[in-house]
Amino acid sequence: MNYLDQKVVVITGASSGLGAASARALAACGVRIVAAAIDGPGLNAFVADLRASGVDAVGKVTDVTDLDESRALARFAMDTYGALDILVNNAGLMLFSNWADMVVNDWNKMIDVNIKGYLNMIAAVLPQMLEQKSGHILNMASVAGHQVGEAAGVYSASKFFVQAMTESMRKELGVKHGIRAGTISPGVINTGWADKVEDPEGRKAARALNKIAISPDDIGRAVVYALNQPANVTVNDLIVSPTRQDW
Repeated sequence: MNYLDQKVVVITGASSGLGAASARALAACGVRIVAAAIDGPGLNAFVADLRASGVDAVGKVTDVTDLDESRALARFAMDTYGALDILVNNAGLMLFSNWADMVVNDWNKMIDVNIKGYLNMIAAVLPQMLEQKSGHILNMASVAGHQVGEAAGVYSASKFFVQAMTESMRKELGVKHGIRAGTISPGVINTGWADKVEDPEGRKAARALNKIAISPDDIGRAVVYALNQPANVTVNDLIVSPTRQDW
């Protein structure tokens, strides 16, 4: 059964990677898409692609590290469609480095996007969801939020944070307000992330790890599964990994 038809979903980090794959998979279920990303040209091209294939989609350039922009995105969804049913909190950064290299800029970038960005978007959509006594917040987590690698300490810490906050949300928002909250925890996915690592040794390790990666479309299908459930069912956490990933 399709519980998603005509639902309005806000997806952050939607111009590429997991966000774009999630949008395409949800669009096939009749979802109305509000795509957001910081990459304006990439976002515009992606939304134009969706619309050309008959998808009901709009886009808004948004920096989720800015609370005002996050709130403006939620208002944009309401102004456009008169509804806000689902948030897929996806915008994120995965930057590997060794502690001894002290790549503080990378640490701060991940904290700003992976933690503050998620919190900003939750603060942006929650008033509407509380008012309507329904909604679904799906936070993109990671297997790195279940176990830690030596070159991924700050990234893992950010994803442990996501797991902890989502479990707290589930116990409060789900139980008391009917607002579902859950996570998807991808393993190694080929989204081009390895080439964004600035630290040379970290980039080498990332590229080696990426050889076993699976496709963003595999996560798109998992997003649909997690969201396409009756109102009394919550998928708390769904781990999706390459078969050959040993952690």
